[in-house]
Amino acid sequence: MTGSEQVVGPQGAGGLVVIPTFNERDNLPRIVERLLTALSDIHVLVVDDSSPDGTGEVAEEMAAADAAGRIHVMHRTVKDGLGKAYLAGFAWGLERDYPVIIEMDADGSHAPEQLHRLLAKINDGADLVIGSRYVPGGELVNWPKRREVLSKGANTYARLALGSSIKDITAGFRAYRAPVLRAIGLDEVDSAGYCFQIDLAWRTLQHGFTVREVPITFTEREIGESKMDGGVIMESFLSVARWGWQGRTARFRS
Repeated sequence: MTGSEQVVGPQGAGGLVVIPTFNERDNLPRIVERLLTALSDIHVLVVDDSSPDGTGEVAEEMAAADAAGRIHVMHRTVKDGLGKAYLAGFAWGLERDYPVIIEMDADGSHAPEQLHRLLAKINDGADLVIGSRYVPGGELVNWPKRREVLSKGANTYARLALGSSIKDITAGFRAYRAPVLRAIGLDEVDSAGYCFQIDLAWRTLQHGFTVREVPITFTEREIGESKMDGGVIMESFLSVARWGWQGRTARFRS
């Protein structure tokens, strides 16, 4: 635990929201507008993976129109997974000494109006705060039953395999204190898909940092298509099994 001093202001000052995008030109302006309305001092970094639909250009227009300089854009020339996009955004934020770095999707599934819940826990002393669908008060809206069953199953599997108590370890709405990201070995992370979320939460726990969950409402996207596929699921399954085995082996040897 890094301490309980206030690191983010009441309107989000000191926080950087990293939003990876690929073909999100219709969703991005909406989510950023909602975010800056909810927290007027927060900063945003859009990490665009050369979207064919022009999302990167839309992001540049938004940045140019924001006189307060709160919107920033990173253009990547390769599309090599959500995890790699987040790692690039984290590195950008750490280089600029943002004390808190936040993950959030561009598709509207994470409500910017609820980000203050995560930041309040950060200010209370948590090192990583996860916006959880599966703690009391968490909700799912318009999510297909198949996806819900898959998500809950994945979280149960991860808890059992890793011996973790986190209810929603796959969640992608989360806030990190910068010292956590500096300590957990981001240069060693090779998770490219959604198991990136499990990977970083597990590393955070392994390094002795404090993880908290707060309830959020997760809403299925209205525009565009999910990036989830079978390869992502298999990567997560195999990686979690390996981490769980390594953790149990280490405990046995000690």
